[in-house]
Amino acid sequence: MQDNQTSRIRDGSPTVNEPQVPFSSNSVRLSLREWLVAAVVFSVIFCFAPGLWERFEKFEPGPDYRIPYELSGNYRLYDRYCQWACSHYETLIIGDSVIWGHYVSRDNTLSHYLNENAGRSRFANLGLDGTHPAALEGLMRYYGQSISNKKVILHLNPLWTSSPKADLQTEKEHHFNHPKLVPQFSPSIPCYTASHLSRAFAVAQRHVPFLKWRLHLRLAYDLPSWTLNHLQWNPLRELAISDNYDKSRSASKPGRGDYQWVQLSTSLQWSFFRRSIEMLKARGNRVFVLVGPFNEHTLKPDSLNTYRRMKNEIEAWLRQNAIDYYMPPVLPNEFYRDASHPLSRGYAILAEQLFENDSFKSTILNPGED
Repeated sequence: MQDNQTSRIRDGSPTVNEPQVPFSSNSVRLSLREWLVAAVVFSVIFCFAPGLWERFEKFEPGPDYRIPYELSGNYRLYDRYCQWACSHYETLIIGDSVIWGHYVSRDNTLSHYLNENAGRSRFANLGLDGTHPAALEGLMRYYGQSISNKKVILHLNPLWTSSPKADLQTEKEHHFNHPKLVPQFSPSIPCYTASHLSRAFAVAQRHVPFLKWRLHLRLAYDLPSWTLNHLQWNPLRELAISDNYDKSRSASKPGRGDYQWVQLSTSLQWSFFRRSIEMLKARGNRVFVLVGPFNEHTLKPDSLNTYRRMKNEIEAWLRQNAIDYYMPPVLPNEFYRDASHPLSRGYAILAEQLFENDSFKSTILNPGED
């Protein structure tokens, strides 16, 4: 009998006479009162920390500011910049990487050259890299709510309807930009196959300030690195507003492509773009649509003919709905970096063309201003 008890002690198993202690494996046990205190503290942080943080976090964008490329997924920062831009600029330019300026520095973007033509800072760059129309509609709906009663230049990049895949129509799952901005449940996007839990969390992030703040901290302050070297982190430093985008990145000139343009009548991206126009107008904004410029030099003859027919359909819809617009003529090939992104000289020419356009003058510029 003694040998059996000794063997139980050696192998760590409890003996018959050993008392059983509830939760004995926990190093810390909270009492009911302590649980209540913890719940109160968490509730205070959950409710008030995001707002207090914003009051102490410095955010003072300078001339030609654009959301840093590395923070393209920081939608709380975009929301804050929208609020700031609405109080400092007369006109907001909204769109994808063409507006953001994918292959140029921030002082060579369309907004920069428009301000140069205006002789003062009146155009804000609210472009966000990778925002196809389905994502842009979500960006405006949930993070651009402060954009109201403003002059808005809304850019349409035809590249997003250049194939069923770009238009998000394919049934096969594939990666696309900003999936958290697209509708999570309805309308359905065929190639978006995230789990219901992931979709629900994406919806919660749009509406719960604490979750927005959590993502903001992770992206803006690189919290994983902070956990390894916290001495370099200062919670009250000025919010990262520098443009660290690699201006030397390059892309080879594309050859002549045979794009599989989708029909506008069935295009998801075109439907979302129309929804963005309707939403912005419902908020009292004066909307001016800029279509392109698209590098038609990259298109094969049949593809070019299809593209031009599609442009005619877009123009007809804009006219029918009394929306001012501009479809710039194609730029020389050397002023494009790829199928849709102009280089610095291309942006400069486009800005000059806009200032000469009568529709632009009447919608965006004040009467009599040139």
